[in-house]
Amino acid sequence: MMKKKSISASKASLVFFLCQMISALDVPLDLSQPPTITQQSPKDYIVDPRENIVIQCEAKGKPPPSFSWTRNGTHFDIDKDELVTMKPNSGTLVINIMNGGKAEAYEGVYQCTARNERGAAISNNIVIRPSRSPLWTKEKLEPNQVREGDSLVLHCRPPVGLPPPIIFWMDNAFQRLPQSERVSQGLNGDLYFSNVQPEDTREDYICYARFNHTQTIQQKQPISVKVFSMDSLNDTIAANLSDTDIYGAKPVTERPPILLTPTGTTSNKVELRGNVLLLECIAAGLPTPVIRWIKEGGELPANRTFFENFKKTLKIVDVSEADSGNYKCIARNILGSTHHVISVTVKAAPYWITAPRNLVLSPGEDGSLICRANGNPKPSISWLSNGVPIAIAPEDPSRKVDGDTIIFSAVQERSSAVYQCNASNEYGYLLANAFVNVLAEPPRILTPANKLYQVILDSPALIDCAYFGSPKPEIEWFKGVKGSILRGNEYVFHDNGTLEIPVAQKDSSGTYTCVARNELGKIQNEVQLEVKDPTLIIKQPEYKVIQRYGHVSFECIIKHDSTLIPTVIWLKDNDELPDDERFLVGKDNLTIMNVTDKDDGTYTCIVNTTLDSVSASAVLTVVAAPPTPAIIYARPNPPFDLELTGQLERSIELSWIPGDENNSPITSFVIEYEDGLHEPGVWHYQTEVPGSQTTVQLKLSPYVNYSFRVIAVNEIGRSQPSEPSEQYLTKSANPDENPSNVQGIGSEPDNLVITWESLKGFQSNGPGLQYKVSWRQKDVDDEWTSVVVANVSKYIVSGTPTFVPYEIKVQALNDLGYAPEPSEVIGHSGEDLPMVAPGNVQVHVINSTLAKVHWDPVPLKSVRGHLQGYKVYYWKVQSLSRRSKRHIEKKILTFRGNKTFGMLPGLEPYSSYKLNVRVVNGKGEGPASPDKVFKTPEGVPSSPSFLKITNPTLDSLTLEWGSPTHPNGILISYILKFQPINNTHELGPLVEIRIPANESSLILKNLNYSTRYKFYFNAQTSVGSGSQITEEAVTIMDEAMASRQVDIATQGWFIGLMCAVALLILILLIVCFIRRNKGGKYPVKEKEDAHADPEIQPMKEDDGTFGEYRSLESDAEDHKPLKKGSRTPSDRTVKKEDSDDSLVDYGEGVNGQFNEDGSFIGQYSGKKEKEPAEGNESSEAPSPVNAMNSFV
Repeated sequence: MMKKKSISASKASLVFFLCQMISALDVPLDLSQPPTITQQSPKDYIVDPRENIVIQCEAKGKPPPSFSWTRNGTHFDIDKDELVTMKPNSGTLVINIMNGGKAEAYEGVYQCTARNERGAAISNNIVIRPSRSPLWTKEKLEPNQVREGDSLVLHCRPPVGLPPPIIFWMDNAFQRLPQSERVSQGLNGDLYFSNVQPEDTREDYICYARFNHTQTIQQKQPISVKVFSMDSLNDTIAANLSDTDIYGAKPVTERPPILLTPTGTTSNKVELRGNVLLLECIAAGLPTPVIRWIKEGGELPANRTFFENFKKTLKIVDVSEADSGNYKCIARNILGSTHHVISVTVKAAPYWITAPRNLVLSPGEDGSLICRANGNPKPSISWLSNGVPIAIAPEDPSRKVDGDTIIFSAVQERSSAVYQCNASNEYGYLLANAFVNVLAEPPRILTPANKLYQVILDSPALIDCAYFGSPKPEIEWFKGVKGSILRGNEYVFHDNGTLEIPVAQKDSSGTYTCVARNELGKIQNEVQLEVKDPTLIIKQPEYKVIQRYGHVSFECIIKHDSTLIPTVIWLKDNDELPDDERFLVGKDNLTIMNVTDKDDGTYTCIVNTTLDSVSASAVLTVVAAPPTPAIIYARPNPPFDLELTGQLERSIELSWIPGDENNSPITSFVIEYEDGLHEPGVWHYQTEVPGSQTTVQLKLSPYVNYSFRVIAVNEIGRSQPSEPSEQYLTKSANPDENPSNVQGIGSEPDNLVITWESLKGFQSNGPGLQYKVSWRQKDVDDEWTSVVVANVSKYIVSGTPTFVPYEIKVQALNDLGYAPEPSEVIGHSGEDLPMVAPGNVQVHVINSTLAKVHWDPVPLKSVRGHLQGYKVYYWKVQSLSRRSKRHIEKKILTFRGNKTFGMLPGLEPYSSYKLNVRVVNGKGEGPASPDKVFKTPEGVPSSPSFLKITNPTLDSLTLEWGSPTHPNGILISYILKFQPINNTHELGPLVEIRIPANESSLILKNLNYSTRYKFYFNAQTSVGSGSQITEEAVTIMDEAMASRQVDIATQGWFIGLMCAVALLILILLIVCFIRRNKGGKYPVKEKEDAHADPEIQPMKEDDGTFGEYRSLESDAEDHKPLKKGSRTPSDRTVKKEDSDDSLVDYGEGVNGQFNEDGSFIGQYSGKKEKEPAEGNESSEAPSPVNAMNSFV
């Protein structure tokens, strides 16, 4: 029986692939089947009123279904409306609005029905609504006159559209208005100012509404804002204000935060499961408040929480019921804080737990349709049959409705129908069609025959066997055409017929056969699997620093499977390379010429094949060329004249004068502070501001004696620190915060060690810093026990019970009072060793090297600590084949958590083992369970320890071997296979011999003489054959044949011939040398003077000769001038008008007359040659000796 396994979470990457495969319940379209809706429009369908309305409804079935529609619950007769048509062979409606129809006339709820002789399927209720973009109502807008520092809200109040418009603020130049922590747009579209500044004065604050469906944008009338202060109050404004307004006005002052939205201290919000939760808090105040969000009694979900609009908006995506609770926004500035609590309730429209699935049954079979949904509130379930409520549908004796389940018993062909399940609550509904199709069909395999699958080594291989049949066929897989059935942990068999090889190896390649059978027949299909080598980047691009206008090259050398064709793509900053001829892409490199600053970035080499993809990246940094020596760049001089102004309890303004920047602009200033009260002499980072800024508003903490200094920074580096500012001591206050990282962990079974991270000196906010440590046992009505300690970060509570939970809190206090109430944490008193051993230990031997161990978990109370897992100790007692005991170290496997089983890999076959199990907590291990004995079955043996071939004769060889090092069972025989190898390394017929297991040698007779043989040798147990070893050996040669084969190199005639050839070559070389040196008695200059023949050219200086030559013919002919009629090569002649000093004639032109080593070979050229090296030239053809001389 094949083991079937569902897709695990660790294989989520395979889910999409498996879902795309044809499942066993997809009925082929050539078989009768009820209709199935394949495509429909969305439930809430907002259409453009200017375009035709298309309401989709597509379905499949056999016979092909017919379609009908209802509108608002009644039959919709499309034949009576000339503007409505239905597409051929489809249920899709087209309402022709562009030919005079009005979209508003077709608003309503539509539903499609697809019907054939086996049933009827229905679509969702499709609500058709035309989009609307109404105009902005006319209104008179008064100018907004506000004092500097006050808050302001500019209302947008867009028209109500369908769907709601997108709101944004721009000026009359269509530029977006800048937003910040101080000025931002709310979720309702209003523009909020936490405090106004003089630069906010303008007359063109314009709110725009964009309606996406109709692609229209509408704008509100411009809003005017005038910001004034008492110092700049002009006469016009003063005339409009009363005396109280004028004389009651105050200078700009700092104010604590107040919330502009939402109002009050609490509010409620309901959101639906799966939607995006948006919560908003916008505050007024000066300085501008910052917003912080927390969830009371819990944590914000880490991977689904986002902050937008400068943290004024909390966004949680994909909300669930667990996200219900109280969310608090806290607005804070240096003068105080305020907060608002939003109580969030997450409701849920219905969602599927188990949606009904199509059911294919054979006559007489049983089955069921299950429809389970959840929601908040719990949805109600109702059933329909062929679109009619099941209560009034025709009776079917094989059908029984039981709540969310329909049970079918002994179905017949007339039981075929389409059932609809409707799950609904006040927030929505779900509608699912599922048919029951009664068929009797033999198996058929839908996967194409001989389909080729290719995968990368060590990656999963998924081999498809899509099938259909009724009753549902059983599926079996075989390796090879006649191989054995596939079983074991190395394969996973999926319900849809797919065979999964989790980690494909090279030996996984081959033919796989899928067999499908039911009571009506059997069919099989073969597919091929090829496992390819992965693509690797064996030399990756490296980080480069290059000067401007230089050249740089990145290498990307790859190794890939020889049957795959790789393509290499280069990216810059994850985008295409610039279209620039300076970028040169080679086979395995990228070169950038004349590098500029814009080439700075990350370059990525991506290698793709049809099966895999790899990439590697490197960063290119472009630096300026070395500066001109005349310009000296240096770090800036330190700032000076530091001044403190505007001293407040929690803030102060620091200003300074920059020092000389030394030819490199100052990019920033770093402000540091010293706490002379708690850490004198230690400077801490406070903040950093741009280089254009020389003043900064600094936030202060209570009870700190501040001094400040400023450091200037440019591209060269940091300046020396400025001289410290004057000191400023802030007033004491209650602590603002409590210690962090509070924990409670026992070090002994009877204590609880409470630890925390102490506050820093400047966090104390005042003298006399202490900590109030409180604890009480959880889930027990005990009062808090408290103790106040100082100058420590740990407190030990003694006399506690062993491992019980405690509620713990640590609160800071000083001489002025307590910090805010701290949150509670849960700790545990000390652990002790577990008391109980796991029971009912059972071992299931899976194969010769793998076993599975089960145990019952121990009671949690007996663990007496945090359960960390279970340890399995196991060891080999003896080998069953050798009957000899030997000590082997115990092996230990740890299984984390509350697991009750585990796998023991790497066992030795045919051996006896013992094991025990122990529970583990943070203190250590508990007692061991009683030892459990188990035995592994036989396996295949290892290869024989050696194979030696000795005593070769004309027709025999002697083989000797050693038994396998690991027999892994009882040996039953050895298998010897051998075959001859001819001179071209071709293999002959294979002979197989079975040898008894007690033998250790064999003489092979009747072999061919002087023949090489290849031997394959392995051992065999009852399980099968082990791995083989190979050797080669040769029988000796027949003596008569050996005597006839003579080594030619030892024959006398051959040695004599070689000596004669060598002597002839030596004589030839001597003659050539003598003839060459005869030319020393002939002066070239005299010969040139005596003969004015233009054919005669002076000797070149670099031809390698000595200036005087004699002819090889005779000394007398040496002084004869060359005649103009002397013979030239027959294929061409030299024209009379040719230049006498032509470089072509010296071999320096196109047809040069020198060979590769510079020697002159003009006598073989196609031109008439001039021979200054030889003087007079005979009209005879060149002699072999001359030819030889030209190469000396």
